[in-house]
Amino acid sequence: MTLSKICCIGAGYVGGPTCTIIADKCQDVTVTVTDLSQDRINQWNSDNLPIYEPGLDEIVRRRRNKNLFFSTDVKKAIIEAELIFICVNTPTKNYGLGKGRAADLKYVESAARMIAEVANQSKIVVEKSTVPVKAAESISNILKANHRTGVQYQVLSNPEFLAEGTAVSDLLHPDRVLIGGDQTSEGREAVESLCWIYQHWVPKEKIITMNTWSSELSKLAANAFLAQRISSINAMSAICEMTGADVTEVAHAVGTDTRIGNKFLKASVGFGGFSGFGGSCFQKDVLNMVYLCECLNLPEVADYWQQVININEYQKRRFANRIIECLFNTVTNKKIAIFGFSFKKDTGDTRESAAIYVCKYLMDEGANIRIYDPKVTDKKVFSELTNPLLCEDPGRVKELATTYRDPYEAADGTHALVICTEWDQFTTLDYSRIYEKMLKPAFIFDGRLILDHEGLMKIGFQVVTIGKKLHRSNVHRPFSTASQS
Repeated sequence: MTLSKICCIGAGYVGGPTCTIIADKCQDVTVTVTDLSQDRINQWNSDNLPIYEPGLDEIVRRRRNKNLFFSTDVKKAIIEAELIFICVNTPTKNYGLGKGRAADLKYVESAARMIAEVANQSKIVVEKSTVPVKAAESISNILKANHRTGVQYQVLSNPEFLAEGTAVSDLLHPDRVLIGGDQTSEGREAVESLCWIYQHWVPKEKIITMNTWSSELSKLAANAFLAQRISSINAMSAICEMTGADVTEVAHAVGTDTRIGNKFLKASVGFGGFSGFGGSCFQKDVLNMVYLCECLNLPEVADYWQQVININEYQKRRFANRIIECLFNTVTNKKIAIFGFSFKKDTGDTRESAAIYVCKYLMDEGANIRIYDPKVTDKKVFSELTNPLLCEDPGRVKELATTYRDPYEAADGTHALVICTEWDQFTTLDYSRIYEKMLKPAFIFDGRLILDHEGLMKIGFQVVTIGKKLHRSNVHRPFSTASQS
């Protein structure tokens, strides 16, 4: 079965890039990306896209208003489409049953009910959002309970595996594409229809079909395994600091074992960065796994995955405590520059960024935070720092935090500089110039292990980093487990 019209409900980090690539590779297929937010759709139709991904702007401009359209008319797009992607947000619940662990499926349910309300022909509905196991079954039940005569639905699972900052490359050259569906003739036909879309550019052997539940669980499992590797190397970084080992050398030795591999073995301030754990998926998916295990009465398994989260929280708090300790056990009224606020380089996404929590912990101690990030807007910074789940006094945040558009200005007159995101720009700055304008002793805390530590010490910086001791008598020792409060 070939398709001529596709629509996507949700114009965010998944729906926008995914459908842009589909439109570019399937130019005979009309692709409409919809969202209830007029502001977001206006941005997609402008030269200032709502998300930053290298290479995305060019492709959007190439296909927009040809076979790629962005609209708030969700109902019209549903009626016309043969296949509908659900790409809405599935945040972790912050209330009620499963608070702090379970995925909130209210937007998924709302999308399913809208489809059932307006569809007048049979549809293939594809869950693309990160969802818990059996979410497709819930969608199917809603559609079947509200369907019109003669309208049939096939619900597929097609989880995304995008890394923000490399989303375009990930979509163009995926490791694999998973498609799960019912093991019926109708289900298999629907799966083949979605396979037909991907086969325009993805080798057939990389398109893996399976049952729906396996597809859903595979997404959670993949992110949980990656998160576990990050927490493992971060746990090793604490041991390295106490023993004199170098976590970079340990990671290299471990990574050369072909059974293990070298990816996602870079210690950092927390989940985030190119080996890091951040953004919207990793922490959310592991918490979802914890909740799933609890619901299945598997407490030991739940405890195992919860510890992956606990190590991440420990690492962020440990890093912030070390900053306070090195600054003579007080940061009250001290100026601290934070370089990087996105959860990793090459994206403006801040969800679960380690920088948020480092800033919070330092402001709790009365520090004045001066934030620079090349892509994150001032509005987004303050939205994160004043989030009611983290902040009880938004007014105090606005007193203590300031954003800057220039890194040198942000560092001027500060007591310390903290690297929270591994932007390439931070490796090329003139640190001699920065040192001259900082208060002395001038500290740099490298939370991403990206700087030339020996070179910085020659300039005069007191350098503190993760997972190793820097051998110089007047340099403070790296942050240690002893600093954990």
